[in-house]
Amino acid sequence: MTSPSSQQDLYRFLEDRFACAQACTECARMCALRAGTLDPGGTSDTEADRLRRTGIMCAEVCDATCQNLTEGTGRDADGLRDRLEWCRTVCLGCAQAFDALPGAEPTAAACRACAAACTDFMAVLD
Repeated sequence: MTSPSSQQDLYRFLEDRFACAQACTECARMCALRAGTLDPGGTSDTEADRLRRTGIMCAEVCDATCQNLTEGTGRDADGLRDRLEWCRTVCLGCAQAFDALPGAEPTAAACRACAAACTDFMAVLD
């Protein structure tokens, strides 16, 4: 991983990493809550089922990304960047899916905030 060149760089790196982990956690929480409110009795062809699966997948990706960010187990910058890009892409797709669901605006916003935090943290890695 790129090593910060100064104490100030280190603080920014850690702050951005923490902000990204927090955003991932909030997105995962919101997606899990929203997925739980969708009709579980629907068939696999229903829009509700697709949204539920999307929300659950997003929550799982965010949880895994948050775990990577908080463990800090010496992953290389490229591996971390790949994880962040995956999370960002999944979150944006999930936000777009939840845009179509009335009342899901907070969930879509949490997904977009997570995607933005991933983007911001990737910039620190460059």
